[in-house]
Formats: sequence, structure tokens, C-alpha cells
Amino acid sequence: MQELLEKKSRLTTKEAIYLLENASLTELGMAADLKRQTRHDRVTFVVDRNINYSNVCSTRCDFCAFYTDYGKEDGYVLDTEEVLTKVAELVAIGGTQVLMQGGNHPKLPFEYYLNLLRAIKKEFPEVDIHSFSPPEIIYFSKLYRLPVEEILKELMAAGLASLPGGGAEILVDRVRQKISPYKATTAEWLEVMRIAGKMEMKASATMMFGHVETLEERVLHLERLRELQDEVPVFTAFIAWSFQPANTALAHLQPATAYDYLRVIALARLYLDNIPNIQTSWVTQGPKVGQIALAFGCNDMGGTMMEENVVRKAGTSFSMTQEEIIRAIKVAGFRPAQRRTNYQIIKEF
Repeated sequence: MQELLEKKSRLTTKEAIYLLENASLTELGMAADLKRQTRHDRVTFVVDRNINYSNVCSTRCDFCAFYTDYGKEDGYVLDTEEVLTKVAELVAIGGTQVLMQGGNHPKLPFEYYLNLLRAIKKEFPEVDIHSFSPPEIIYFSKLYRLPVEEILKELMAAGLASLPGGGAEILVDRVRQKISPYKATTAEWLEVMRIAGKMEMKASATMMFGHVETLEERVLHLERLRELQDEVPVFTAFIAWSFQPANTALAHLQPATAYDYLRVIALARLYLDNIPNIQTSWVTQGPKVGQIALAFGCNDMGGTMMEENVVRKAGTSFSMTQEEIIRAIKVAGFRPAQRRTNYQIIKEF
């Protein structure tokens, strides 16, 4: 066991599965922290805002408590002025990143998205637009009958800077067929990121675990991310979070614990040797576990999340101000630094 934990060369997938199944939490955490120390001497965060431009979605994933069907009374679509107001509120507190994501809306024209991007870049050229996950890009491609390359090209020309890694869930089609059969497949998710990387775009990678997947499938997910990153270095960061079952079609499932979460992110630090940043998920785990995660391989606290709607709908509601994030990092024994989406440091504290 210790040999594997201290291994200098790359962990194989088989070895990673063995560690996830057999290593103790303490062993994984110590090994991950040592690995983190070789790459990072501070903990970063970004001041950002999530803007869910619509909750109308035709994909109907079992794990989602946020979406509503087209034509329902509770459906909404934000107009450009509403989005600009939200971005202005972000900029007023020193924010630099906007994360826009929404449901797969069957009736919005492509110009709606392009106009949103153009308006934000015109009014707030300093803001990084980190928006539209791979399933959204795949949906755009099918709905508007345009190749993924063309969709990304037009979005980038309108102001899109990078892609969030949402919609990955578990990159194993057995799992996806069970929880999100109408969503982008594993191959489609990876292909969007592959194309983005070849266009010199950056992205984050994510994993939502703790539902119907096995431990082996969690590692297979990491394997697919690592293989793609070897092929084209598109990912700047990896973020894992546990499934929040309340108010979803999978509400009968027991939620994953903080113990499970810490094991996953520690293994990610050990296995994902080509993705530089591992981000905590205090939004789902809570500030305390997010803080503890800094000792389990994480070097980034993610965003201040001025607004968050999707996880909140699933019954989980945590919030932290910029000052609280800075304090949490310091109390954990690290040096805080505010960053941009591309991990360029803006300010150290």
C-alpha cells in the first residue's frame, strides 16, 4: 500500500481502483497533500457569479431538481437586461467570472446566447465568461444543426472565454443511461472538450458521484479525463462533488458522506497528474469540509458563488463571502490568493 501511495511514476487505473477500495482516509489524505505541496504553495479562489439563464430543459435528468418542462408556469428565461444587471452586481464587488448555464431549452434561438455574450463583453470587457457545459454545446449542435466546431467558433467570437465541466456526472455510459439517458453521451462530452482544446480554449473538468456508479466507475471517469488531457491539454482544474438527492427522482438514495468526498478528491490529486488544480466543493459539502479538503490535495476554493440555484433546489444551501473564504484558507494554514478563471493571480492576502 505505502509503495503505491509514494509511487513516483504515474498510477495505473488498476492501482487507483485498489487505492480507492483499500487505502485508509488518512493514508490517501497524507499522500495527496504531499503531492499538492510539490505543485502549490497557496490556495486560490475566484470571485464569481452563477447565472442560470433558464430552467426550461428537455433532458429531464433523474438527478436534477432544478429543471422544468417547456410550457410549464414555473419556467423562465432571463432577458439580456436581467443578465447584465446580475453581472453589474458582480463587478461592483470586484468579481471577474460569470458562469452561465441553463437547461436545454427547445425553443430559444442561437442568437439569444450570442447576444447575451456580446452584451456582457461590450458592457464588462474585463469579465471572464466561463459558460455553457458540453451537454449544452451538444444540444446547440443538434438543435441548430451546426457542427460543434462551428458552435464553439461563434460563441468564442461573441465573447466566450472557457467552458465549465458541468454535465460530466460519471463518464461511463452504463451510469448515464440510468440517470440521464437523454443527455450527451460520454463520447460526446469528451469530444466537445477535445475540440475546445484544439481551438486553444480552456475548460474545467468535473465529476458528480454518489448515486448509481461503482467505485471502479469513479476511477474510470478519472481515467477518461486523464487520457483526454494527455491528448490535448484543455483542463485547468478538476472539481468533484457528491450527488444531492433531495427533491429529485433519486431521492431514495443515501447521499455520499464527507468521508467519501475526501477519498475521491485525494485520489484525484494522486491520479490526475496532468491536471494542475484540484478545487474544493464547499457549495455541496459545506465550508468546513471544503476547508478540510485543502489538506486532502485541493489547492483552490473555487468561487464565492454570489448566486447558486441548482444545488439549492436539491435541498443544499451553503454560502461564503470573499472575506469568509479568505479567513477559512488562512485558518487552514494556507496563503490565500484571488485569481481569474485562467488561474492568473490578481491579489494575494
